[in-house]
Amino acid sequence: MFALKPSLIRFAALLACGGFLSVAVAADGDWETVTAELLKTEKPGYGGLCGMLVDHQSGTVYLNLSDKGLYSSTDRCKTFKRLSDKGLKGRTETPGCLLMDPTGQSKKIVTALVYGAPISYSTDEGANWKMMNGKSGHVDWFALDWTDPDHKFVLALKHEAADLLLVSHDGGQSFDEVGKGYGPAWVFDGKTAVVSQAKSKDVAKPGILRTVDGAKTFKPVADGYIAGKALPKFRDGVLYWLVDGALISTADKGETWKKLGDLKDGRYGPIFGKDAKQLFVLTGAGVVESTDGGASWSKPIAPPKELKGISTLTWIEYDPKHDDLYIMKMTSELFKLARAGK
Repeated sequence: MFALKPSLIRFAALLACGGFLSVAVAADGDWETVTAELLKTEKPGYGGLCGMLVDHQSGTVYLNLSDKGLYSSTDRCKTFKRLSDKGLKGRTETPGCLLMDPTGQSKKIVTALVYGAPISYSTDEGANWKMMNGKSGHVDWFALDWTDPDHKFVLALKHEAADLLLVSHDGGQSFDEVGKGYGPAWVFDGKTAVVSQAKSKDVAKPGILRTVDGAKTFKPVADGYIAGKALPKFRDGVLYWLVDGALISTADKGETWKKLGDLKDGRYGPIFGKDAKQLFVLTGAGVVESTDGGASWSKPIAPPKELKGISTLTWIEYDPKHDDLYIMKMTSELFKLARAGK
């Protein structure tokens, strides 16, 4: 559906407008690098560029640079601005551990730092940050109740700790251990959540579990193995989840699920486009697009060769306002595909 041209036209970057000018221009249809000068100038810690987020309403691109904090661009990554002099010490890793309110009711940004600060959130688009209890440091991801301004119900998964699930009922002031053997999760309200099972010798066929009592008890509600640590995606009351060989969804807070379509080797997503019918998913072969809500998919758009393949630390994002597709992997550059040829 989208042909990629083999050559990139590069030019030297210059500092401008108090920010950082993008480093490359590409022929139509090519991936272009847009962060070379930013990374060279800012000199982030281990992990380099380690997370990204796009505000789908404004098109603003947010980047997390390891040990430096968040940077934003309002001009399609031509220039970047650091959002706070007090950087978030640490780095993101897993796709989805940097989130903006998916309900669209606020511009609150929340991030889980695998190495560094505890789960942190900002209500002013990254200028100032508040941190949860230190026990929520060193976690792969978080899930919280976006319907509650105080976000009392929080789930998080401890990094490299046998898939240990943590829970908070006081907005992150304290955390308790739920148990080991869990995967990604989503919180719907103050009591209701879904969490996947991790595959192990004791759980050969993991599925999705549901709780309606704040993670005290769980019951199975759907089959399907969820690989990696990437979180599901939520839009307009519907939760979408990539399972082995398919994309599934629920519109009743996880009680029932339906298969939207077959999908081979899904790794991360879906990332939403201009509406709920337009979806982008990262697969092992590249980025695929659906314009019918997941019933059918395009041929994959191959990732840039410089990315050196797809891993569990590969992120994709999309800017519906400008029709720009983004891809990165922790330690890589950020690459942009300007699909509109602008």
